[in-house]
Amino acid sequence: MARILGVGIATLDIINTVDGLPAEDSEVRALTQRICRGGNATNTLVVLSQLGHACAWGGVLADEPDGTRILDDLARYRIDTSACRLEAQGKVPTSYIALNRRNGSRTIIHYRDLPEYSFADFSRIDLSGFGWLHFEGRAVDEARRMLELARAEAPHTPRSVEIEKPRPAIESLFPLADVLLFSRNYARSCGIEDAGAFLYHARGLAPHADLVCAWGDEGAYGLTRDGTAYHSPAFPQAVVVDTLGAGDTFNAGIIHARLNGFIWERALRFACELAGKKCGRVGLDVG
Repeated sequence: MARILGVGIATLDIINTVDGLPAEDSEVRALTQRICRGGNATNTLVVLSQLGHACAWGGVLADEPDGTRILDDLARYRIDTSACRLEAQGKVPTSYIALNRRNGSRTIIHYRDLPEYSFADFSRIDLSGFGWLHFEGRAVDEARRMLELARAEAPHTPRSVEIEKPRPAIESLFPLADVLLFSRNYARSCGIEDAGAFLYHARGLAPHADLVCAWGDEGAYGLTRDGTAYHSPAFPQAVVVDTLGAGDTFNAGIIHARLNGFIWERALRFACELAGKKCGRVGLDVG
């Protein structure tokens, strides 16, 4: 198994399960409440750790009780947080989530009061021992410098970038990645409603990367750097319990599959199966 570095966000998630989302200016009673660690990069690392990899996280937390709670949770999954930066002031990023019991959908209000992880933080990490580097596509200017440094210092180590949301100049990251993991939300922000068409559009911006786009109940689509297209169906559960973190689980499945030499067709299927199983259970325990 490989050593994997993930760079991105960790959050405190306050999850209220409701029997249908309320209308604006109305009240609804939560059926259950769960408080846990979240965040795209750390969710992906938690799944990868359970799949047998040695994972490390680069990100920012505040030196306060909720920051300690997040660090304790990552330690439970044996994730190295020595590259984390602790801020003396501020509050950890917090997501207030309404989870709809009827269909598993989630609505999120996110609060952030911390700076992003910086290039200076990243430059202090010894990249030589890692077998994969994974980045969230956020804080684009800093992320671009990180990717450029990774390409220079560890040119043979695969670099994946998650493109979840449209952000100014985020396309400047595309040529620096070996694997681009797109969301349906980002594809639609480009005015494209078909995953296959979107990947051919993205190919013009990233001709040397392998491209992946998860598309909800349609499964996932891939376009390799040699121009071969793949598709895997979704693997829906009889009862959808919790979709929170399904995309992060899918990304972990792709990384794990590629590290284990799976061809792209099999990698997409493995990732879709893993994400499907996650939707049938609460949380990110994939055992």
